[in-house]
Amino acid sequence: MVSTMETGCYLVGGTELIPDDAQAGAAIAAKTGKSISRDDAKKETIAYGILQSHNTSGNMENLQIRFDKLTSHDITFVGIIQTARASGLEKFPIPYVLTNCHNSLCAVGGTINEDDHMFGLTAAKKYGGMYVPPHQAVIHQFAREMLACGGQMILGSDSHTRYGALGTMAMGEGGPELVKQLLKQTYDIKMPQVVAIYLEGALQKGVGPQDVALAIIGKVFGSGFVKNKVMEFVGPGVASLSADFRIGVDVMTTETTCLSSIWQTDEQIEDFYEIHGRKNDYQKLAPGQVAYYDGVVKVDLSTVKPMIAMPFHPSNAYEIDEVNANLDDILAETEKRARVSFGDKVQYSLRDKVKNGRFLVDQGIIAGCAGGGFENICAAADILKGTFIGNDRFTMSVYPASTPIYMELLRNGCAATILETGAILKTAFCGPCFGAGDTPANNAFSIRHSTRNFPNREGSKVQNGQVASVALMDARSIAATAANRGYLTPATEFDGEFRKYQYHFDAAIYANRVFDSHGVADPHTELQLGPNIKDWPKMTSLPDNLVLRVVSEIHDPVTTTDELIPSGETSSYRSNPEGLAEFTLSRKDPAYVGLAKEIRSAQTALMAHEDPYQAWPELKNIMETVQKQFPDVTMDNIGFGSTIFAVKPGDGSAREQAASCQKVLGGWANIATEYATKRYRSNLINWGMLPFVIAKGELPFKNKDYVFVPGIRSAVKTKAASIPAYAVNGNTVKKFELALGDLTDHEREIILDGCLINYNRADK
Repeated sequence: MVSTMETGCYLVGGTELIPDDAQAGAAIAAKTGKSISRDDAKKETIAYGILQSHNTSGNMENLQIRFDKLTSHDITFVGIIQTARASGLEKFPIPYVLTNCHNSLCAVGGTINEDDHMFGLTAAKKYGGMYVPPHQAVIHQFAREMLACGGQMILGSDSHTRYGALGTMAMGEGGPELVKQLLKQTYDIKMPQVVAIYLEGALQKGVGPQDVALAIIGKVFGSGFVKNKVMEFVGPGVASLSADFRIGVDVMTTETTCLSSIWQTDEQIEDFYEIHGRKNDYQKLAPGQVAYYDGVVKVDLSTVKPMIAMPFHPSNAYEIDEVNANLDDILAETEKRARVSFGDKVQYSLRDKVKNGRFLVDQGIIAGCAGGGFENICAAADILKGTFIGNDRFTMSVYPASTPIYMELLRNGCAATILETGAILKTAFCGPCFGAGDTPANNAFSIRHSTRNFPNREGSKVQNGQVASVALMDARSIAATAANRGYLTPATEFDGEFRKYQYHFDAAIYANRVFDSHGVADPHTELQLGPNIKDWPKMTSLPDNLVLRVVSEIHDPVTTTDELIPSGETSSYRSNPEGLAEFTLSRKDPAYVGLAKEIRSAQTALMAHEDPYQAWPELKNIMETVQKQFPDVTMDNIGFGSTIFAVKPGDGSAREQAASCQKVLGGWANIATEYATKRYRSNLINWGMLPFVIAKGELPFKNKDYVFVPGIRSAVKTKAASIPAYAVNGNTVKKFELALGDLTDHEREIILDGCLINYNRADK
């Protein structure tokens, strides 16, 4: 179904793969009549051409990228603009779109969500941006409809910023990377490797984009095959997929931990642009006659079957038929994963979902940037037509990804078909994807065409004894399951016909409601600041030496950003750094916040020229132990703060708050054996936190121990490959080694200054 080629590979004529071995040169010459070097063939990928056209460094090994457009939603744009304001922002230098698709339900904290929206509207007016009101469109659908352009690059403060199917290389990063673009700085990365996603064959009836995506994710996530690389979709199978289908696969590439994605384009993508009134934004993209890829993922579309990603990760992928045939074994595996995530905090079992040998789910959701597309919902309507979901426990909600899609569903009758079944049609909103809408009941099991199924991401709170779980499926199989009143069913069992629906984009919907400054700033506009919108607290530069208290120790194989800072109703506080920080690790390690505050009190006292020992008495004994070996360490050259240890932190969202909340609480570092994503590591750096790496094996410290890092400022400055550190427990000291990995000179300066805000203030 899906296989990988571990060695590099040449793609000839867009259709034939030739492995990079001793015979490759002769084979290529025989096919093309000429020879080509590997280095020259690397330049023939689509990705290379786009990156080269956006690189300002003059060096294709070390890229400094300037993007064409930016986009953010209402969880992130307040913090981004507040950070940029603190650094002297006067005008958005490139188009910047502020959407309102996350904090759209004003159900928590009174006015604070709508206050954020008004901040966004006034910021768009003041700095010259675009503002998309709540319920008009989810961030990525608006970008597809109105922003994507062939050959361009878009940076978004959401991890699923992926528009590769439309010929736009897009990346999702934490807010500080957008701040850099707003300040006319660059996105600095080494030239990424490019992996071909080679599609061949044709789909079976009933197989949807989520099925293809989950099959790929299941194959490559665990091995890190495409981690921090560009996925380039090529091959004869691409032409058989509609634009909507490609978009549905593309948005899920984030869950592979790749850096970005790009697809070859054709007449179907040209038609997409024409339908949306932007035909001139189309660009035909294809690899050169001979293109070299650093790896290959081969996908035979004809073998892909309806898939399900069982809790608690999109990579836990199975064929639905396999789950139905092996329920006991697969449910046992799922329960093991639950014990890793929850320990003994809650009792988690799915055995009560088995009724008469069949798996009965409680809820179906089709929503957001992955599921809410026009073709997905129309296909679901065809499957649901003439059925009803029943009047028992099973419920179903459908969220079109934009109001124009909603309008077309009303006009073509699909909306009525869905509503007649007992399902509910709702407005464009990302809530179900991150726990702010359609939270299931305790112990309920939800199947969703959305992007993620991490622990508690559906909105339950393990700290309150609640647990629910989500499996990811395609809209078609969700509809087939709903038609069977909740019994897990693959869409390949649907024996009816899928109709062909023509999409008509109604541009007037946005023209009548979306604010567009057309790039003209009005500096006289006053920002509307609600009482919850707060500035970032003062942060100090990196001291010469550091004493870190370990305040959380996480040994899960992977730690998601949802676990570092929960989503759901906490998102309403994301404009208030101190308020949001109270939720840090609250569903994973509730003791974290209190422990971090204790050591932060010592640093606060130090900054105020007060006695740190009075603020946190335990520190006195630690410092006495340190000073026995390092008598030159004094209150004039020391800093106090916290760190967490996690095996592999940062999988999932681009949200900068996973790092900034730790910083607000006095965090100076993370210690990990590796980082799950580039974007999380970048967030740490941009908030002045040291992304320490430690060798795998037994840790030299445990939770509540202290770690002393002498000469850390010098080590960062001199690019030390290895950094000596000391675990301190009472009077016991144990030496060990840390590393920081590759850091650009710019990143080192940010860490030395203490955070990106300080760096830019120093530059002013």
